[in-house]
This record gives sequence, structure tokens and C-alpha cells, in this order.
Amino acid sequence: MRYPQGGGLTAERQQFREELRLKAAEWFAQGEASSVIAKALRVNVRSVQRWRQKWEEGGPRALRSQGPASLPRLSQEQFAQLEAELAKGPAAHGWEDQGWTLARIKTVIGRRFHMAYTIQGVRKLLARNGWSWQVPARRAMERDDGVVAGWGKEVWPCAEDSRRPVEPGSSSRTKPDSP
Repeated sequence: MRYPQGGGLTAERQQFREELRLKAAEWFAQGEASSVIAKALRVNVRSVQRWRQKWEEGGPRALRSQGPASLPRLSQEQFAQLEAELAKGPAAHGWEDQGWTLARIKTVIGRRFHMAYTIQGVRKLLARNGWSWQVPARRAMERDDGVVAGWGKEVWPCAEDSRRPVEPGSSSRTKPDSP
């Protein structure tokens, strides 16, 4: 199970999963069938088969937890510096409009920290630290609330009424009058 801010299993959950694998290792040594172990531990049979293969190659030590899948490449101090750079806005970094994109943030990371991130890596880095693309920090400088309100009163009702009227239809293209 993944957690939106943590990026992986909690330490307790990792410990629990490791204990399951080590229990399975005891049953492997006794020659128990994979289906029986899977039912007893309430896990998938394919998981038990993978554990058995690892156990046969490296013993119980191969079933121990490897720790987190990956550690963040930017430290918390570096991420704080990145946040300060992002707070300056895209114009301070050479872009004319006021929108941050993942590609732009990737470029800033490369320029500032000399690290190469992928677009998805930047997305995960931001999500791990509580950033969301859905909530802008402020409104666009170019926004004109009067024009937006006028559009809502004048243009939107016309667009809303332009839909086709709802009538009983026909499923036949060749005989539109048929029921």
C-alpha cells in the first residue's frame, strides 16, 4: 500500500511483511506446499512462489527487508532551496508567463543542483513534499475579474442553450422513424 506523502510502506508495515516472509521460510524448510502457506498467511500463492525462489537462492537472509525502495535525491535543505526558487516565479528563471510546469521545475533542479530528474521523478518529488498542481498559490496576474464575470453572464448562457433539444431518438441510422 502506498501513502501519498510517504511514498511507500511505513516502518511497521515493512516489519510485518518481513515477518510473514520469515514465517514462510520456516515452512519452506519443512517442505510445505506453496498453496498451504499462502492460505495460512493469507497472501497470494504467486507471492509465496517468489519468496520460495528467493529462499532457495539465498536462504532466509534473502527474505529480509531491503529497506525503502529509493531515497529522495534532494535533501530537505535542498528542497527548501527549491521551494524558495519556485516562490520567485517562472519569470525570475527566464520564462515569460507565470505558470510552473514539471518540465520547467526539472530545468530549475538541473540548473540549481546539477541533478537530472525525469518528469515523473519531479512529480513524485513534489507530491512527496505535499505540493499539488491543483491548488495554485495565487491568481494569474493577467486575470481580469470583470471580463470573467461578463463572460459568465453573457456568453455562457448562449453556449448552454445551444445544445440539441432532448427528443426520443432512434437506434437506427437508416430508418430514423423506426422504434
